[in-house]
Amino acid sequence: MDQIANTFEAFNRLRVLIIGDVMIDRYLRGRVQRISPEAPVPVVQWQDNEDRLGGAANVALNIKAMGATPYLFSVIGKDDNQHSFLTEMQQNGLDDRGIILSGERVTTVKTRVIAQNQHLLRVDKEDTHDLSEKEADHLLARLTDCLEEFPIDVIIFQDYNKGVLRPDLIRTVIDLAEKRQIPTVVDPKFKNFWNYRNVTLFKPNLREIQDQLSFRVAPEADSLLTAARVIRERLNNRISLVTLSDKGLFAEQNGQYHLLPTQARNIADVCGAGDTVISVVSLGLALGLPLEEIGQLANLAGGQVCEKVGVVPVDKAQLQREFANLAV
Repeated sequence: MDQIANTFEAFNRLRVLIIGDVMIDRYLRGRVQRISPEAPVPVVQWQDNEDRLGGAANVALNIKAMGATPYLFSVIGKDDNQHSFLTEMQQNGLDDRGIILSGERVTTVKTRVIAQNQHLLRVDKEDTHDLSEKEADHLLARLTDCLEEFPIDVIIFQDYNKGVLRPDLIRTVIDLAEKRQIPTVVDPKFKNFWNYRNVTLFKPNLREIQDQLSFRVAPEADSLLTAARVIRERLNNRISLVTLSDKGLFAEQNGQYHLLPTQARNIADVCGAGDTVISVVSLGLALGLPLEEIGQLANLAGGQVCEKVGVVPVDKAQLQREFANLAV
């Protein structure tokens, strides 16, 4: 138990650089009491709305919730929603020095309409084109300044295919990390899937792997080992960690693997679970924890946030208790 306490205390000393797509998760809540006479759709009587930080910004919130120090780098629009995003960062105690304002794109906003705890509709406002060369250079300059100023323990690429992580920027940041011997962790999406060569840990989900490979991948050890081998041949990554939804996760290094089932949970909402998993995985990797422990922590953390409605960060104290119970 002392070892677990020491591990969770050690998270507080870590510094984590996060680069990727950020967004506002906007919740519009109301009640439904009738169907519209204009179309067969529910009429939502508005009650309140709330903005939360999403995407790579939610990763930063999870890193902070675990006690570590996050440094977030991204680009948002120079528009009305920038104020909501920056206000949320300030209220959550996040440093905004790495946030670039652009007149060439909008701030990504995902608006969810919820009534009686049921998710009825989502409306997205976003641009998905790559950053301009000027924007990428500006972002890279600020990121490089951070690497010069602070001893970074791990770098996270949080890719939602919204354009911040363009291929040349990915390559440059990986090169910077390799020169400084900083481990790198990737949560990929479809467009840049094969652009993360030489990263330390690659964390797709099962659907993302299936979309990229020419053969069927099942949530079973032999199938996942084959997929991990193909990924390593193309990316030269050291560790593959695949999230399997309700089947848990698969973690593999040098042909040795762990297939870890999920714990029984009352699932309310899966939004943001991937952000939580990548955050906890990155901190475990930075501390040099055994791969099985990293997978167990990630499994518990991802399951925990699924019990809550909306995008929320992990509860560190609850995670420590649940992790300690596994060791009993």
